[in-house]
Amino acid sequence: MQSNDPTAYRDASETEIIANLLDLKGRRVLELGCGAAWMTRLLAERFEPESIVATEVDRIQHEKNLALAEIPSLVSFRIGGAESIDAPDTSVDAVFMFKSLHHVPRDLMDQALREIHRVLVPAGRAYFSEPVYWGEFNQIMRLIHDEKEVREAAFQALARSVDDGLFALEAEIFFQSPGTFESWEQFEQRFLKVTHTELSIDADCYARIRNAFMAHMTPTGAHFLKPHRVDLLRKSS
Repeated sequence: MQSNDPTAYRDASETEIIANLLDLKGRRVLELGCGAAWMTRLLAERFEPESIVATEVDRIQHEKNLALAEIPSLVSFRIGGAESIDAPDTSVDAVFMFKSLHHVPRDLMDQALREIHRVLVPAGRAYFSEPVYWGEFNQIMRLIHDEKEVREAAFQALARSVDDGLFALEAEIFFQSPGTFESWEQFEQRFLKVTHTELSIDADCYARIRNAFMAHMTPTGAHFLKPHRVDLLRKSS
């Protein structure tokens, strides 16, 4: 396992990576740290699972998710963190964490992986997609909240779970997904006006973030390629 390989990237969407790795039809799915639930919706609409339980630790976001319109009925939302999963042993076929493992407190990451192991069925899969600390988009995001240390801690926790025999590594994939922001206001709403993280940004820092973003603005918006690493793990006995 390696945290980054600049030579290995492919251009793809998250859903394309999932489709190439997993068959979720009729499966019981658990998504940990679902955020605004846009991946939850895609999983439900494109992959035909039996059910999805989507959890979130941010109570404000959780309440927003409960109020979402037109969410497929197979989805249920719960409050809670990955380190303490409200699910019976061996009750889940597949677990997903989309850019959320590094948000688990560092001293609880190993516990979260043990919990994921507990709730998965034998040979169940755990899919971890993490942003890679690299590239132009990261240079902007690090001005908002520098995640170098927590992303590395998340990778090390995954590697430990394999080294300790909880999981076997089935695949490690590096991909770049395109991202476009039509305006500064759209970017600002997405990343600066959040409730899940307390940001300490003064006026000077705010101006640096805006200037760094606007340097990428074109008549059709600001376009980025966002680097990610996917680790697909299989539960060991």
